[in-house]
Amino acid sequence: MNETFGLVMALAAGSVLGAVFFGGLWWTIRRGVVSDRPASWFLGSFLLRTAIVLMGFYLIAQSHQWQPLAACLVGFVIARLMVTWLTRPLGQVASRPESERRHAP
Repeated sequence: MNETFGLVMALAAGSVLGAVFFGGLWWTIRRGVVSDRPASWFLGSFLLRTAIVLMGFYLIAQSHQWQPLAACLVGFVIARLMVTWLTRPLGQVASRPESERRHAP
């Protein structure tokens, strides 16, 4: 029971880390494209987001077992899918537009 709880907590931690990383990326893109100094936004955001995620994975890895680290990675990927789905433009269908589906003559 205790091991299962640890894996669920690692999955949740990975989800939070993924939400912070990919949500922060989405926020940075929205702010950076209208900024006078976009390079500062993108570089600063990348360094901060990466430092947070690396620290989180490092803390999960302190258990010296691969299962919590794998659960954390699964949560991270799930968060990526969720953030991508939640931040897509309204009315956009998951498939490619008709103009992109055609082949070149």
